[in-house]
Amino acid sequence: MNAPVRRGACPSLSTPMATGDGLLVRLSPLEGGLTPAQLAGLSAAAKRYGNGMMEVSARGSLQIRGLDSASVGDLTQAVDRLGIAVREGVPVETGPLAGRDPDEVADPRDLVAKIRHRIVEGKLSGRLAPKVSVIVDGGGRLPLDGIIADIRLAAMATGRWQIAIGGTTTTARPVATVDEARAAQLVLALLEAIAMKGRTARGRDLAAADLVALGICLPRGPSEPQHVPMTGVSHPVGILALKPTGFALGIALPFGQIRADDMSAMADSAGKVGAKEIRLAPGRGLLFLPAGESVLAVDDLREAANRLDFVTDKDDPRLAIVACAGQPACAAGNVATRTVGAGVAKATPHLLDGSFRLHLSGCEKRCAAPTGAAWVLVGGRDGSCALFDESDGASTAIADVAPDEAAAAFARLDAAFARHGKTGERAAAFLARQDRAEIASLLRGDPQ
Repeated sequence: MNAPVRRGACPSLSTPMATGDGLLVRLSPLEGGLTPAQLAGLSAAAKRYGNGMMEVSARGSLQIRGLDSASVGDLTQAVDRLGIAVREGVPVETGPLAGRDPDEVADPRDLVAKIRHRIVEGKLSGRLAPKVSVIVDGGGRLPLDGIIADIRLAAMATGRWQIAIGGTTTTARPVATVDEARAAQLVLALLEAIAMKGRTARGRDLAAADLVALGICLPRGPSEPQHVPMTGVSHPVGILALKPTGFALGIALPFGQIRADDMSAMADSAGKVGAKEIRLAPGRGLLFLPAGESVLAVDDLREAANRLDFVTDKDDPRLAIVACAGQPACAAGNVATRTVGAGVAKATPHLLDGSFRLHLSGCEKRCAAPTGAAWVLVGGRDGSCALFDESDGASTAIADVAPDEAAAAFARLDAAFARHGKTGERAAAFLARQDRAEIASLLRGDPQ
């Protein structure tokens, strides 16, 4: 079986994407998560048919790299043998703890099922742009506020759902607040309107006239309260309470990537300590849930994760770094981004405090770019790196930083923040008030 290859689409088992290290497949379980045995089986398949590297994306999908057109078929058969039903078509995403989060405003699962059914019934997947997506966010400990979607639904305390189009919670345009019975119907109508604009259209392309044609009355004055971004965290790391009882353990993959052997070892450890379900989580994470009301041996599982170099501490500087595959995984990479990232993380215990993100890109394509990255370190063809400040929406060059000197360069900046930062000041605020020339001087190691 040779799978068709597409560029510019969201990669899946049926439509893998060509990358610098072969074909990439992205998959998400249709419902819930994976058993430890299923994750171990996927890890074995990733090693056998790919290059042995596995990733969890910023949106919480599992990625397997280094495949070819023949081995994609082998992987598909392995997924089928493991009994994993994967999502295809238009993604309708919800939080990883949906239905189990004691802090969620509403359980979104029934609404998600209705929307998915109507998308299939309306045969919309083939008529929409490959990256069109829907988010149904019930809120809670792990909200989806920072993830971009064409249509997003957010649970309101009033028992209704706010519908917005084209962006994150902060940037999307609210168009209606409706009850659950109307929400699925309106989402389908909005997707139909997007499809009518052509195969490249997105939610942001819907004009006021398109919305009025659907019977949506855009507010001209005060309306009911808007959805307020939740106070949850942007990563899944930590011990999380569940309803009706129990706790889950959240960990993250370092820079979103781990060797298949280590993922398999983690799955085996999870099964031994009582985890029955492993959910993929936005923020490049994994959530380990117990069966029913049984108790998960959280400390033992976290110790196993530490041994395998997963991120288990919410203050780990690696959570502030986003890196593409880089060398040697990607043939297009000019720099070993993850090696650079590991060095920078160890050298910056103060600077990488979560107030801004550093994006490491192995080439000019800037793959894996997160929403709202403040600084970007880009690998050039000559093996050097250029650092850019993108905190204000522009892209301003700061300094050239050699990959093997990046850790020392950022250590100097970290020391300056530790010495001169104001009491209670976050790193992003400190950097914003510094002259770029002074930052460049610190990075270069000029005599002070």
